[in-house]
Amino acid sequence: MKLSGQQYKELQNALIDAFPNIATLEQMFEYELDKSLRAIVGEGSLQEIVFKLIQAAKSQGWVEDLVRAAYNDNPGNLKLKAIAQDLLLNPNSEKSPSELSQNIYIERPPIEAKCYQEILQPGALIRIKASQKMGKTWLLGNLLSYAREKGYQTVKLDLLQAENSILDNLKSFLQWVCVDVSDSLNVEPQVNETWQDIYGVNKNCTRYFQKHFLSSEIPLVFAIDNFERLFAYPDIFSQFCLLLRGWYENAKGGDRVANIWKKLRLVVVHSTEVYPALDSNHSPFNVGIPIELPGFNQQQVKALATEYGLDNQLGQDLIKLITLIGGHPYLLQQAFVNLKSQQINLEQLFTLAPTEEGIFSGYLRQQLWHLQHNQELEVGYKQVVRANAPVRLDAEVAFKLHSLGLVKLSGNDCLPSCNLYRQYFSEHLV
Repeated sequence: MKLSGQQYKELQNALIDAFPNIATLEQMFEYELDKSLRAIVGEGSLQEIVFKLIQAAKSQGWVEDLVRAAYNDNPGNLKLKAIAQDLLLNPNSEKSPSELSQNIYIERPPIEAKCYQEILQPGALIRIKASQKMGKTWLLGNLLSYAREKGYQTVKLDLLQAENSILDNLKSFLQWVCVDVSDSLNVEPQVNETWQDIYGVNKNCTRYFQKHFLSSEIPLVFAIDNFERLFAYPDIFSQFCLLLRGWYENAKGGDRVANIWKKLRLVVVHSTEVYPALDSNHSPFNVGIPIELPGFNQQQVKALATEYGLDNQLGQDLIKLITLIGGHPYLLQQAFVNLKSQQINLEQLFTLAPTEEGIFSGYLRQQLWHLQHNQELEVGYKQVVRANAPVRLDAEVAFKLHSLGLVKLSGNDCLPSCNLYRQYFSEHLV
């Protein structure tokens, strides 16, 4: 593939925007292309490495592979999407249905607009929550891409990447946070030089962020994904929440310190399956802007089917599918991927859906595990799926079932979220 000078520049800018540090670029390269980035381009700054990478891809004839790999890894990045549409005559050609899934994003208005507006506010805190596999990470990716378009620095800290040893104590965890953010911003870590034991660990982390990440005039979006990982570590969780709450409060007012912390925007993303107990005065979960992701409505499901090229094939069966699995993004994705790849036809999908042979069995077993490990939830949900009318449950039980995504609420009463759950759990909860 030949690249004009303008296309070369746009591709370079897109790759730097989508992979703002060398570590994320290396990870994409290894996962998507099964190649060693260092072996091809050697050492250098991020800009130098990206330039040499495109140069190598151009001379060796794999520019298209590079663009497709980058797009697959970060489809929410708008600059990358634009260059992919420009360079690939058909960006979706030769893609498997599972690869296609990575490149699809269906908006759920007004959620995106609300997030975009809030991230521009000084000292903002956005809390994105939903049960698992509802699209939280995809929304976060779009939000960070938007922030970069506005000229902000962005950092995504994925707590699933923290090794268990890092979570042994608060000091090792917060030092890991500082080093990880430094790497993401391509800043040389200086934890050993900055950290002073005379201060507490939270104070040291605060000083580090203020000195090394908030010293410029460019706002910083600090996003923490999979926050629920800390729920199993109550000592670290409570202190880290106190720290984040303190940063949020620091941005209030008009003094010098407040003006520094106004440059920080916090985004906390977590699943709702488990809620820990925490003093509300210390929690970051009752301040800022809450964003709870709902399932797709009928129009959005139709838009998703269109993205997979299945809208004509489904026809009136689309309503039947919505009746079966509701607007759950993950379940819909599984259905469309399997239909698109012809691994299953519509008749088989509907017949086998609530069985162990069906394509949803893995997800359903995961939900069954949650119920079987909490007797109150199991007993309560058994009532819900076996009743022909909404069921009034204990408020805490109803809240937890709703947090799992298993029920929808009608006033104070509970209904199964979809017919699939009613069919499957009626058989398995005995």
